[in-house]
Amino acid sequence: VHHPWINADRLIRITAELSSKRVRAFWSAIAKWLGKDRRFARMSKLYSKPRVDLLRVGNDFQISRKGEDARFKGTCLRVPEGVLRDRKRDVADPGELARIHRVYRHRVLIGPTYRADMWAVFESDPTLSASELARRTYGSFATAWQAIHDFKILAA
Repeated sequence: VHHPWINADRLIRITAELSSKRVRAFWSAIAKWLGKDRRFARMSKLYSKPRVDLLRVGNDFQISRKGEDARFKGTCLRVPEGVLRDRKRDVADPGELARIHRVYRHRVLIGPTYRADMWAVFESDPTLSASELARRTYGSFATAWQAIHDFKILAA
């Protein structure tokens, strides 16, 4: 439901640094499932072979009973049907989440970028320096400096 507003670059960087092959396989499989969204193309290459079972115990048994989850067929992750819920009805819709979550709202307004995250954080604490803003949002100093500069122009 919310993947259009994920900062894909940030997620890919975090995932690439992980040592767990199961977690890397999970995110690689998610990226292949969301294959129409080209922002995740690099993430789909973080893990390929051999295929990894989602469940440490009983994965083969569950797949033989219920089959494989269609979302993950042909990916590097073997997921039995019914183990991972399709939660569209369980999560807030984008409009509701944008009303209650500042960073999400800025990602909808600006796009899923470091700049949107910086605007949201700076809006909540306009005393931050560019270096502190960059550190808190995992972005670059240059982007933080520009976001602060633009924010002050609009505030004036």
